[in-house]
Amino acid sequence: MIRIVEDFKDVDTYLYLRDKVGWVKLDKSQASLALNNCQKIFTVFDDDKPIGMGRIVSDLAVISYIQDLIIVPEYQGKHIGSMLINKLIEYVESIRLPNTKMMLCLMCAKGREEFYKKHGFIERPTPDLGPGMIQYLV
Repeated sequence: MIRIVEDFKDVDTYLYLRDKVGWVKLDKSQASLALNNCQKIFTVFDDDKPIGMGRIVSDLAVISYIQDLIIVPEYQGKHIGSMLINKLIEYVESIRLPNTKMMLCLMCAKGREEFYKKHGFIERPTPDLGPGMIQYLV
């Protein structure tokens, strides 16, 4: 049975899910800080097996980020990612101040653009917005 658990902040689960999708390895202290300092976490389980996670990082007023939208490969393509992203968007809508706009951002993995477009996200650059940019500090 697929279920979503709110604010399950288990470092080993987070590291396991990141490893399953081949993401950059984090040490336990870094993973713990990431979980404890984000605004909201939703973890997806199939019975007791963790199969996905999504996190929100936010200032609670102007901007929120979807961070770490993870679905393990054997569960991809089964609408679990859509269920999770809808839960994340619903949460951000719930914290948005009345009569205000809040920007909801994410950094999309290459090749996943169509998935996010289906959920209302736009690609940058646009005529009005420059490209998203990052810097890795090592």
